[in-house]
Amino acid sequence: MKKLTWLLTLAVALSLVVSACAPAATPTPAPVEKFRVAVVMPSAINDLAFSQSMYDALVRVQTEMGGPENFEFVYSEGMFVVDDAAAAIRDYATQGFDLVIAHGSQYGSSLQEIAPDFPDTSFAWGTTVDTFGLPNVFAYEAASDQGGYVNGVIAASMTSTKVIGVVGPIETGDAKLYVDGFKAGVAATNPEIQVNVNYIGSFSDVALAAEAATTHISAGADVLTGTAQMVVGAIGKAEEAGVLWFGTQSNQTSLAPSIVVASQVYHWEVVLKEMIALIKGGTLGGQSFVIDLSNGGEVIEYNPAFTLPAEVGALAEAAIEGIKNGSITPLP
Repeated sequence: MKKLTWLLTLAVALSLVVSACAPAATPTPAPVEKFRVAVVMPSAINDLAFSQSMYDALVRVQTEMGGPENFEFVYSEGMFVVDDAAAAIRDYATQGFDLVIAHGSQYGSSLQEIAPDFPDTSFAWGTTVDTFGLPNVFAYEAASDQGGYVNGVIAASMTSTKVIGVVGPIETGDAKLYVDGFKAGVAATNPEIQVNVNYIGSFSDVALAAEAATTHISAGADVLTGTAQMVVGAIGKAEEAGVLWFGTQSNQTSLAPSIVVASQVYHWEVVLKEMIALIKGGTLGGQSFVIDLSNGGEVIEYNPAFTLPAEVGALAEAAIEGIKNGSITPLP
């Protein structure tokens, strides 16, 4: 009996020694909760303008966050009809997305009605600074006058006829800011240059944009610019006439590599990442954000196929630096 007791004691002691020597089990990392975003856009994701600027930003965010397993986004494009867009916004909110983006100022009234029905869902819309005072609505806008100013400086330095044409959509939001900033950049560089502006009353009418561009060219313009998804029509006419073009919202070089000089490109990921961090921390809205040249939300991208004179490039970079350090204010 004593021998059996001794053997049991020895076995217990050996098991304790083995347990002490065994490596600690590696804890299983907690799974990363996927962040889900839905966006409603007025035009196509490849419009090389407003909608593509948001789509490209979401792709960048997805890449930075480690891919689709950590960051998922879905979209509804071509939502020109506001009632259709409102239905899509409400449907996405019903599906429980973490953030629903209404990417268009025309969606504001719809969002104002929908957001209170989903207090646990975060919404965002732009371009604007108005959150309607709602705790689950973010707002975002682009200081597009800044890139517009830089484009205006370059354009004023490149025109031979001293006539420049601008094809605008509707006189509101970042479109108006861009046009006003462009005009200011031209005037600061050479006040003798004539800038003709034509707002066609539509963000999407390609034919009207083409017609406006033709009118500008007939009036002697050798440089054109414009904003919104309808500018593809204007760029086509500019290319036919060999007239220079300056883009905004997205890089438009691929549309006409021989005449596009530079584009102001929106990088919405700068503010999207801020929103995501706030939502993860429990803040679902109530704040507005601005992208600009200083925070990297706006970038001037030059067409590598276009030879920009060194002195003109220097003027552009000086304008960018002046805006960043505050010595230049495009729209006082």
